[in-house]
Amino acid sequence: MAEPNRFQKLVAQAKQRIAEIPPDDAQKQVDAGAAILIDVREESEWREGHAQGATHLNRGLIELEIEEQIPDIKQPIICYCGGGSRSALAAESLQKMGYENVRSMSGGLRAWKDAGLPTAKGRQSDR
Repeated sequence: MAEPNRFQKLVAQAKQRIAEIPPDDAQKQVDAGAAILIDVREESEWREGHAQGATHLNRGLIELEIEEQIPDIKQPIICYCGGGSRSALAAESLQKMGYENVRSMSGGLRAWKDAGLPTAKGRQSDR
């Protein structure tokens, strides 16, 4: 097996410091209004399709925009990306900013789709 590259090592370290949540549990929490689902992928990826009920906050801007979008540091937040790596980094970053209830969705949008959960297309944000 090949040695992990620096990005893979960074993600592995982040995953040791954050909590992950499976897609089914994420959907239940979002549907119940108990958590906000944040898609941290690029705008072009978002437009191609995203988890229904998600809000888009690009990974490159999330730290800049999170306080305006979600000022309550106790608000439960679930981040996701395509496969779970970028969302783990985003979740760790939000925790460092003081957000107290942040998780990353394991497996990302691929796992969400594999679970047969609802998706949407094109809109800027469902929030």
